[in-house]
Amino acid sequence: MLILKKTKKKKKVIVFIQQSPQILNFICITSKILLMVSPETSSSNYQLSPMAKYAGARTRPVICFSDVVLFLGGAFMSLILVWSFFSFSSISPNLTVKTNESSAKCSPEIDMKYDPTDPVYYDDPDLTYTIEKPVKNWDEKRRRWLNLHPSFITGAENRTVMVTGSQSAPCKNPIGDHLLLRFFKNKVDYCRIHGHDIFYSNALLHPKMNSYWAKLPAVKAAMIAHPEAEWIWWVDSDALFTDMDFTPPWHRYKEHNLVVHGWPGVIYNDRSWTALNAGVFLIRNCQWSMELIDTWTGMGPVSPEYAKWGQIQRSIFKDKLFPESDDQTALIYLLYKHREVYYPKIYLEGNFYFEGYWLEIVPGLTNVTERYLEMEREDATLRRRHAEKVSERYGAFREERFLKGEKGGKGSKRRPFVTHFTGCQPCSGDHNKMYDGDTCWNGMIKAINFADNQVMRKYGFVHSDLGKTSPLQPLPFDYPDEPW
Repeated sequence: MLILKKTKKKKKVIVFIQQSPQILNFICITSKILLMVSPETSSSNYQLSPMAKYAGARTRPVICFSDVVLFLGGAFMSLILVWSFFSFSSISPNLTVKTNESSAKCSPEIDMKYDPTDPVYYDDPDLTYTIEKPVKNWDEKRRRWLNLHPSFITGAENRTVMVTGSQSAPCKNPIGDHLLLRFFKNKVDYCRIHGHDIFYSNALLHPKMNSYWAKLPAVKAAMIAHPEAEWIWWVDSDALFTDMDFTPPWHRYKEHNLVVHGWPGVIYNDRSWTALNAGVFLIRNCQWSMELIDTWTGMGPVSPEYAKWGQIQRSIFKDKLFPESDDQTALIYLLYKHREVYYPKIYLEGNFYFEGYWLEIVPGLTNVTERYLEMEREDATLRRRHAEKVSERYGAFREERFLKGEKGGKGSKRRPFVTHFTGCQPCSGDHNKMYDGDTCWNGMIKAINFADNQVMRKYGFVHSDLGKTSPLQPLPFDYPDEPW
């Protein structure tokens, strides 16, 4: 990294270098090349100046001085090259630079093989991953780890690890394991497209924290295991992404530590236990969140007052259907009773389907498909075949061209972001009695195939019938402008 005095213009250069991996790497290589082409290391095949012929007779101080001059010369030349980038849009595609192992270390890419021996919180025997013991000074611990692993700092602002899971035993529902596999594949697809890591837990991390409470031990363990991640994204096993292009509006959550689908009026005016849904949430990897998990867990099965908490919740939220304390009502309780503590840091996202009720969404998926195909017929950019790795470029283009300012939710022309099959219980099969099982299972297949089409188009195929998983249909070259 170049070290310059912090004048305004030079500070801009440093930022530009830091944000341009190719430039930084080129600077490193240029400097190393100039150092290597010193008289001591040059090949005998090169024509040297008369003075260079006697280089071997020089004393060591002179050699060191020469190295310094060469290095500074290389740095100066590199700086000139950087300034030239303000005038030229890109390096010529014909310029190929061969890098070696030492020069690659100059690159700002994440180094997953580097872990210094300096002590960090992992070396503290008193720190545990379990929910019984609180974690103290987490922000400081995480900051120290990042400082010792600087390659992870770039991009850390919104780096995300998705966490999901299911039960450890086989499903009772004959098609339950198949459905959960496809739900998991959907999450893996979304994470691959958008560069997120994903962790799947199919075992209880605490024997008492089962069912909907099992997420909290998994989330806390993921926070400790991933200090490089700013956000942990919990997604229930029965929720799936039905807009594979959409990315959360991270800027909106800059001052918040928890993002969940919900509505303030339903919490504080209606006092309903469905005022938010805790099946999908983003939680910031910070001390505030550690303390929230401790308090939240205190209303769960590990608490000696677990039965009492169920009674308290039902006394406030009259529409709560069952007597046990649950994670969702517990979170609503904290927002309701301690508004000044939690509301400023919890973002209740209601502008789009951060998670959406499946019965509102599934019947309209065919119409949504046609609306998006119409966008593609109108603009050839969206019909262009492209690598999956650059999918975000086309999602951003569609957003700007057709969806800018369009809110999500019921009646929107947007795809629903996340469709949540609450009440269906795909594994056990013990679905809500207000609808039959076939409605759930068929709806799941339709939504899964709807999402899968967005992925498989990058591979040249689609499900021609959303009700059938296989076989897939190969696409014409200019689909959908070119007919089947």
